[in-house]
Amino acid sequence: MSFEFVKKLSIPAEVKELFPLSQEDIDTVTKTKETLNKIFAGEDDRKILIIGPCSADNEDSVIDYISRLRPLQDEVKDKIVIVPRIYTNKPRTTGEGYKGMLHQPDPNEKSDLYKGIIATRHLHMRAVHETGFACADEMLYPENYRYLDDLLAYVAVGARSVENQQHRLTASGVSSPIGMKNPTSGDYAVMLNAILAAQHSHTFIYRGWEVKSAGNPYAHAILRGYTNKHGESQPNYHYEDLMTLSNMYEQKNLANPAVIIDTNHSNSNKNPFEQGRIIKDVLYSTKHNDKIRKLVKGFMVESYIEDGCQKVDGGVYGKSITDPCLGWQKTEQLIRDMAEVL
Repeated sequence: MSFEFVKKLSIPAEVKELFPLSQEDIDTVTKTKETLNKIFAGEDDRKILIIGPCSADNEDSVIDYISRLRPLQDEVKDKIVIVPRIYTNKPRTTGEGYKGMLHQPDPNEKSDLYKGIIATRHLHMRAVHETGFACADEMLYPENYRYLDDLLAYVAVGARSVENQQHRLTASGVSSPIGMKNPTSGDYAVMLNAILAAQHSHTFIYRGWEVKSAGNPYAHAILRGYTNKHGESQPNYHYEDLMTLSNMYEQKNLANPAVIIDTNHSNSNKNPFEQGRIIKDVLYSTKHNDKIRKLVKGFMVESYIEDGCQKVDGGVYGKSITDPCLGWQKTEQLIRDMAEVL
C-alpha cells in the first residue's frame, strides 16, 4: 500500500471533551441556527450576510476582524443577520498551496493535522465566546464535520465537492442550514440534485459507523458563477439566472426554496471590489420580482482587514494569503450600503 500511516487522530468526542462549550456559548449557537432556519423558511424577512476572509489563516487577525463586525451587526440588526466566515479548509484544484488552518495552523510550518483540528476548534470557540457570533465554515472533508458540529451556524459545500456522494449524504445529517454551490460548470441540475439528496434521509457509512440521517430541510443553493469551456469566468447572479433557478426549484418541488449569492469567485471574476455592486444588482432584482425576493436569502462576501492578497510569507497583518478580499473600510461601507437599500 502506498500510504504512510503517520498517526491515529483523536475522534471528535475526545476533542470536544478536551475543549467543551459553555452553556452560554451553546445557547448562542442554538439561537443563531434558529434565526437562520426562520429566514430560510420565509418566517423572517431579513437578509443573511456570510462574510469574512477567503481562508482563516491567523487566529488573532480573524478574531480582530470578527470583533469589528459586532458593532456593525448591532447597527443593521433589523435588516441583516451577519454570519462571519471562518473557513479553516481551503480547497486546492491541483492539491498545491496553502490548504488552510486544518492542515497548517501556522502557514509557514509543515502540515500537522492533529494540531490543525485543535486550532480550528479553538478559533471557532473564541469567536463564539468573545464576539457572540456563531460562524460559518466549509465542509471540505465530510468526516471532519463532527469536530465542529456543535459550533457551526452555517455550512457550505464547495463547487468541486457538490457532486460527491459523501458530501451529499453527510449534508443530510448536518444540524445547521447548509448551502450547496453550483459546480464550476455552472449546471443548476447538479446543484439541485445535491439539495434534493441533502433534504432527504439516508443510511450510509460515516466514520466507521452505519448511520441514518434525518434529512436537512434547510439545504439550499449558492450561486457562485462558473467557467465556460474556454476557462473564462461567467456570472450567474443576474435577473434571468435567478428566474431560471426559481422555476427549476418549483419543478423539483424542494422544501424551502432559497439561494445565497456568492459575490466573489466567478461572479466577480475574483475581483473583490465588485462585490458591493453585485449585491445592489441582486437587490434591485428582488424589488422587481416577488418570486426573486422570496428566493434570495442573502449573500456571501470575501472580506478581511486589508484589501487584496499576499504570498504566504508576505507578513501583512489581516491580508489574505489565498484569494483577494475586500478591506475593512470598504467592508463597513458595503454593509451600510446594503442595509440602506434594504
